[in-house]
Amino acid sequence: MEMVSGARSARARRWLARSAIAAGAAAVLVLVVFAGLKSVALVALGLGGLALSAACAWWALTRRGLGRMLAFVVGAAAPVAVIVLYALQDLLWVVVISLALCAAAGSAGRAALRPPKPAPTPEFRTPPPKHAFLIMNPWSGGGKVGKFHLKEKAEALGAEVLVLEAGGPRDVAELARRAISDGADLLGVAGGDGTQAQVAAVAAEHDIPFLVLPAGTRNHFALDLGLDRDDPSTSLDALTDGVELHVDLGFIGELAFVNNASFGTYAAVVQSPAYRNDKVRTIMRMIPDLLTYRSGPRLVLHAADEVAGEPQAVHEPQAVHEPQAVLVSNNPYRVGDRAGLGRRDRLDSGILGVLGIKVDSPAQAADLLRGKHARGLTVLSVREVVVDADEPEVQVGVDGEALTLPTPVRCRIQPRALRVRVPRDRPGVPPTRPPMDWRRLGKLARGSS
Repeated sequence: MEMVSGARSARARRWLARSAIAAGAAAVLVLVVFAGLKSVALVALGLGGLALSAACAWWALTRRGLGRMLAFVVGAAAPVAVIVLYALQDLLWVVVISLALCAAAGSAGRAALRPPKPAPTPEFRTPPPKHAFLIMNPWSGGGKVGKFHLKEKAEALGAEVLVLEAGGPRDVAELARRAISDGADLLGVAGGDGTQAQVAAVAAEHDIPFLVLPAGTRNHFALDLGLDRDDPSTSLDALTDGVELHVDLGFIGELAFVNNASFGTYAAVVQSPAYRNDKVRTIMRMIPDLLTYRSGPRLVLHAADEVAGEPQAVHEPQAVHEPQAVLVSNNPYRVGDRAGLGRRDRLDSGILGVLGIKVDSPAQAADLLRGKHARGLTVLSVREVVVDADEPEVQVGVDGEALTLPTPVRCRIQPRALRVRVPRDRPGVPPTRPPMDWRRLGKLARGSS
């Protein structure tokens, strides 16, 4: 039965590859037949408009006053002007049809190239906890704790619940340690990822299970665990019908993070006292100086033990000088798939993901349109990374929490340090959308592997 299913899957992928190639060829044919030599100009004009918009975005972010206004106007006008020129040549319909065929080719091609479903994170069946201790933040996520009656539902299942109070103790790590000394054999949090990380570190330290209740705003950790973010109460099923996943923890110094640590422009902006009251104005006021190095530290990224391809492949240390932004993540984020950016396929690879952005000119800003191949973008998979600066302290965002740490800052990963208890039945993690690879599509279309 498995062989028959595999043969059907291979045939389906082969026909998807052929469909993608046919749609791509049709997109080119439509341009050539109906636009003739103008087709080259059409493509060049479209790409030029995109590049000009990206360059204008850089000018707008690095200038103030009239220069910024002009950059915004030109950047917005560029694609409109391209569309108008297409229409004046009576070729707009040709471009629309060609783009639609390109989109169809991309959809079929990615479906054909989608790798087999990766082996799931191993699940471990363990007895239900006898004394679960849950910390709940009633303000997190716009009041999800109250909206979904998490306290009442958890207590009905036998859990001890502590709801944080305004003006009360907020050292959740200390609250978790006290609960363990009182006999708790599971810790859980209903709140944002920053609070999750603090309590997760205590659970890992004492080797007891940790329960994630996605009651925050974004709940990135819960998303990559495959939990239901729409209804956080479903995670309580893990108390009675759950399994354990052993996942990694990232550490920045001695502080744990479940998602990422960010350095540079974003970390500096969010720590401004004015940011919470007026985000947009604060960003536009601060970002020109940060992007052009007139303020803020100049970072240096030192990556050791780079991993490429095979998990054990180790390369020479790499240094990236003066990136404007650095993101270090607990397991790598998807980069080739723009729709999946911000998602991680696994949380147990034992590898940190590193994204560094260095853009010093409008040309480099336009080059970012090339995605992961852009010269200003550094993408690494490492086990350890050090971020240094020309100042004694650097601002860092750790799972959304704003901190200031002494330099150099060392980030590392502790493989499978955290035992996360999740419901046996849960939505799961959506599959990866692979980048387009026409050479591989050609092989698939011919029936080659």
